[in-house]
Amino acid sequence: MVSDSSTEASEPNKIATVAISALRPADSPRSAGEDEEHAQRLAEADQALPPILVHRSTMRIIDGMHRVRAAKLKGAQDISVRYFEGSDVDAFVAGVRANVEHGLPLNSKDRQAAAKRILRSRPEWSDRSVAKSAGLSDKTVAAIRSRLTSEIPQLPTRTGSDGRMRPLDSTDGRRRARDLLVQQPNLSLRSIAKAAGISVRTAKDVRDRLSRGEDPVPPSSRQSSRATENAGRAESRDLTVLLVELQNDPSLRYSESGRRLLRGLGAGLLTSQEFDRVAETAPPYVTEKLAAAAAACAEIWRTLAEDLSRRASDKT
Repeated sequence: MVSDSSTEASEPNKIATVAISALRPADSPRSAGEDEEHAQRLAEADQALPPILVHRSTMRIIDGMHRVRAAKLKGAQDISVRYFEGSDVDAFVAGVRANVEHGLPLNSKDRQAAAKRILRSRPEWSDRSVAKSAGLSDKTVAAIRSRLTSEIPQLPTRTGSDGRMRPLDSTDGRRRARDLLVQQPNLSLRSIAKAAGISVRTAKDVRDRLSRGEDPVPPSSRQSSRATENAGRAESRDLTVLLVELQNDPSLRYSESGRRLLRGLGAGLLTSQEFDRVAETAPPYVTEKLAAAAAACAEIWRTLAEDLSRRASDKT
């Protein structure tokens, strides 16, 4: 609760004064916990320390555990905070970013552990987005992702830091761009990119390759496409086995909620070839809506997966 003399922040960017006793410890990315010497140095500093960041819905400290410790060493009962609005996952990412950007830096081991946790909860994020949050290179994040292939879904698209989804494999988009360039050679690169679902840079590369008489799809992309297709088949087989096991569970088969869940899981069991057919045959005017609907469904399932995983962890 907020102390009687505190000022409640009505907006996330406003500062509130909160009783230290009302705060919960941080879900910290630091494996070794707080550094007492650093907290002591902060307590001895003459200047006022910046407000800490607090997750409003849980009152958990996101960034500022050393400042809270310093305040306690000085005998303070209250502390200035800024509130953060968002999910537990968003709060953790915000905490990692804050620890990367200022204060006592995270060591390499903690930054890599944070990247693993972000990838598990946000597998749709691009390597560059995760790297920016964790203070690592995108190559390091890519290597970490490759070691987590059995734990996280290998999605056909990735979401960049700008919030835009981009296909991991641009083979189909490159071929659509080729067809457009053949049919309408005067189309702008921006128009081609938008229609083909690729970046302007990729559209330019396709145009340049065609002008040189080359295949619009580089050899490396063709190999990646085959690997992705094979991985998709394996994931589909694994999911089929898992779905059969769930369908044979009486607690799901004989309850209405269980049957609805099984129907939803079955509806999502598409092979990579079926996904390709959907992408290729969908009319251009509905592709953005379909993409938005698919992303919304993915978010719903991701939230359910997080909730179920949390419940499973609480029982162990």
